[in-house]
Amino acid sequence: MPILSKSKIIAFRQCPKRLWLEVHKPELREDSSATQARFQAGYQVGDIAKRLYDPDGQAAEIDIETEGFDAAFERSAKLLNESHQPIFEAGFKAGGALAFADVMLPKAEQGKTTWKMVEVKSSTSVKDYHRDDIAVQAFVAQAAGVNLKLIALAHIDSSWVYPGDEDYRGLLFENELTAETFARFDEVRGWITEAHKVVAQSAEPKIAVGDHCYDPFECGFCAYCKKGIVQPKYPINWLPRFSAGKREQMAEQGVDDLREVPDDLLNDKQAMVKEYTLANKIFFDAAGAASDLAPYGFPAYFLDFESIQFAVPIWKGTRPYQQLVFQFSLHILSKSGQLTHTAFLDLSGNDPSESFSRALIAACCDSGPVFVYNSAFEATRIRELAERFPDLAEPLEEILERMVDLLPVARNRYYHPSQQGSWSIKAVLPAVVPDLSYDDLEGVCDGGTAQEVFCEAIQPSTANERKSEIEKQLLAYCRLDTFAMVRLWQFFTGRKGSSPE
Repeated sequence: MPILSKSKIIAFRQCPKRLWLEVHKPELREDSSATQARFQAGYQVGDIAKRLYDPDGQAAEIDIETEGFDAAFERSAKLLNESHQPIFEAGFKAGGALAFADVMLPKAEQGKTTWKMVEVKSSTSVKDYHRDDIAVQAFVAQAAGVNLKLIALAHIDSSWVYPGDEDYRGLLFENELTAETFARFDEVRGWITEAHKVVAQSAEPKIAVGDHCYDPFECGFCAYCKKGIVQPKYPINWLPRFSAGKREQMAEQGVDDLREVPDDLLNDKQAMVKEYTLANKIFFDAAGAASDLAPYGFPAYFLDFESIQFAVPIWKGTRPYQQLVFQFSLHILSKSGQLTHTAFLDLSGNDPSESFSRALIAACCDSGPVFVYNSAFEATRIRELAERFPDLAEPLEEILERMVDLLPVARNRYYHPSQQGSWSIKAVLPAVVPDLSYDDLEGVCDGGTAQEVFCEAIQPSTANERKSEIEKQLLAYCRLDTFAMVRLWQFFTGRKGSSPE
């Protein structure tokens, strides 16, 4: 009988078919960029945890890459039985499963050594799947004979502010889960038994694609499982903000196409999407769009930000997962129709926040509407900058007061069937301005990739040639965002012509 790792047991908890594929067809797995980013954040937090739980450098660490599984289990057992030092990545094997603990901390009690297990997560709270995770881990440890006394889960405290100088004390917050974890051991034993039955099957389980494929995270086998499935011509997920309850209701009735969704389940926006999608017609309230934008004069500014989030802050005065702006693009349209452009991008690796703020204030001058697309993002970032830099608060808040959101205009006045129920700028732009496309960009063509290459660019090991390439790609991507807003504004206001980009 094969021994299943903790990750395999957790895969079973999400979907038995996923477990079977993990064991028998692992080559079919395709992790998304979001999954890979989550793994990377976990590694970073894990490294900091080692420093926090072993400030004196006295811990032992198990490395299965260099030691191999058998040696790792053997050394772990020896350390847990004989040592009195913290252990990182201690391995256990028992009850048909194996697991490795992030942190094991010793405590002397009546002449014996007991252990506290700490599982470290890069999230900002305890999730249900974390409880499953640590329950499996603790079960295997105790089954392997570990004298386990306490169990805790440490996650990031998102309110903590990094004081700088590599001082990460306070980054992690511990949740004591001993009693509830011990109480679940019978449940865990059942999971392991059922998981082994699934693995022993000669053929993969017949389980249809569903919401579980994305809960708690997107499964790496989604693409494989979707192959051969006949997709509805008009999927109901094109309905904007169609509630999970209604989706479940439709699924129970076997309804997956817009044509079969009863109209009485739809609000006005959803009904409009259904009507114009099925009729393959464009909805455009040109007069309403022009009226919405008529109050705003010139010069007109078109603004977009790019930001980065770090699970482990690298800049003093910032918080875990705080959105930190590192780039803006600004197109400026004069009353005469002249279009100019300016931009800010900092790839130095230093905190760009203050220099970003000063450049933004200078570029936006002191009058004229500042158009954005989905103002919640830019407005929140500006408020945060004003809070961090009180001496710049007044001019930043003045920019905020001038801000005008193009998203409500698009959402209320325009819809093209190609948008498939979305009003993101990447959905609206090709419909309104088919000669512009993000597909033509090289390298960076979405916000996720922008974050990835920014992190690459600020690494000291990144070659200057690669850094220059990243700079060029980031500037082109953000510039297209604001030029897209110019073209949308021209379309909505009924104005013709534009300066070529």
